[in-house]
Amino acid sequence: MAKKAEAVMIEAGGREVRVSSPDRVIFAATERTGEVTKLQIAEYYVSVGDGIMRALRDRPTTLERWPKGVHDDVVVATRESRGGDAFYQKRVPKGAPDYVETARIEFPSGRHADEIAPTELAVVAWCAHMGTLTFHPWPVRRDDVDHPDELRIDLDPQPGTDFDDAVVVAGAAHELLGEIGLRGFPKTSGGRGLHIYVRIEPRWTFTDVRHAAIAFGRELERRMPERVTTKWWKEERGERVFVDYNQNARDRTIASPYSVRPKPGAPVSAPLLWEEVPEVQPEDFTVESMPERFGEIGDRFAEIDDVHHSLEPLLEMYERDEAEGVGGDMPYPPDYPKMPGEPKRVQPSRDRDRKK
Repeated sequence: MAKKAEAVMIEAGGREVRVSSPDRVIFAATERTGEVTKLQIAEYYVSVGDGIMRALRDRPTTLERWPKGVHDDVVVATRESRGGDAFYQKRVPKGAPDYVETARIEFPSGRHADEIAPTELAVVAWCAHMGTLTFHPWPVRRDDVDHPDELRIDLDPQPGTDFDDAVVVAGAAHELLGEIGLRGFPKTSGGRGLHIYVRIEPRWTFTDVRHAAIAFGRELERRMPERVTTKWWKEERGERVFVDYNQNARDRTIASPYSVRPKPGAPVSAPLLWEEVPEVQPEDFTVESMPERFGEIGDRFAEIDDVHHSLEPLLEMYERDEAEGVGGDMPYPPDYPKMPGEPKRVQPSRDRDRKK
């Protein structure tokens, strides 16, 4: 029997952090990339420390944990089936070090939880030791968990479309943001999509921010009807890029900048300059390649906190659409209670079947 590797200590922001089973293979080798161990994941996060902390600092954060690695036989827990090998952890794990701080957040159901809210790099390294690959921060800070400081635009290619389609839509989104005076920061999702972040003044509710995302998506849809959709029901989206406005609902999160994604090759979510967006592919950014890029150019989101914008231009668009009869609220995810102003939550095909 092979001897189990002893735990090692790594330095993270001035603290020593213990990493157990350092040689455990988390990602198998591919044609493009070598195998990636648990220690390499922890070291990766330390290497992009300024960037990952800019993304996570003081934000309640759900941990996506893959303690056994990303392999074909791993069982992934779902909302319906608990107890998998890989799972999302919303509450602070037992036995957390005393330097791990938390924030209390409330779910749409009215329940609450104390989530990790990273305040220093050692917290991120410790989470990696716990098998965390992806960090899913809320768009709020722990001193005010009810007023987001970030609008998130999620460009999600549907079947029949791909990253290149998201790039085209992102160009139109960049133009629209400029027209209404907002500065957006794009990043790869780590998969086929693109995300755009806009820092906002923390004085609006989750409902307001979600309405702003709906208005933005509808305007993109008007400009590019053959390429963009805001339809919630998958059967209505077609081969277009879906603007997922519900990523701005309470308790919905997006993989943070620099997060590792559980896909072959260990891809990471990469912050970009706008001029880079048409020139890259998601697979360009991995646990192996990102540290060198980060060391050379630093964090592409380094200026994201310089200005916090007003949501009023987008909320005015939402109100205009509603007044003209082409807007109003849209469906929430199915696990949410019926929300105020939400239209009837019935899948179109089932509604048609019921009327027959």
